[in-house]
Amino acid sequence: MKSLIWGVLAILGACAAAGCGESEAATSMLPDRVARGKYLVSVIGCGDCHTPLKMGPQGPEPDLSRLLAGHPQELKMPKAPEAQGPWMVSMAGTATAFAGPWGVSYTMNLTPDVNTGLGIWTEDMFVRALREGKHMGQSRPIQPPMPWQFYRNMTDEDLKSVYAYLRTIPAVHNRVPEYEPPAAPEEE
Repeated sequence: MKSLIWGVLAILGACAAAGCGESEAATSMLPDRVARGKYLVSVIGCGDCHTPLKMGPQGPEPDLSRLLAGHPQELKMPKAPEAQGPWMVSMAGTATAFAGPWGVSYTMNLTPDVNTGLGIWTEDMFVRALREGKHMGQSRPIQPPMPWQFYRNMTDEDLKSVYAYLRTIPAVHNRVPEYEPPAAPEEE
């Protein structure tokens, strides 16, 4: 926790030295906001899907070396099984990839990695993504099972707190596969 506080203070100090004042970077990294974000990420279960599972001595457990890094890039998924009914859903053993009538979706990398995670996302992009259900707040729809329809009911302060916390976790370089739309039905 001490290293987190020192890291936040270093960011705030750098921002002050650069003349940022009350910029987004300065206000989003306040220690209380980061702590609130950590709490929210814990209680709303972000890690349940965005942190891959690995096999431990007692069975599957979160791989904390990949905290919130999304579906592992080295884990290539086979073609999704055919749906056996109207609500058939398949899940990868890592709990990071899901197949259903919508296609195949992979949990995204929520770490601050600039190339593969949320590193280039602004606070506004993050809030809009969860309010509108659009990747980066403006592009393709966020696919199931991501429950953005529930998270959009969070307050602005809570969403900004989640964003602030996600900016403080270790960056993990992990390029998650792209969403795969469902196969077109075969014509008879």
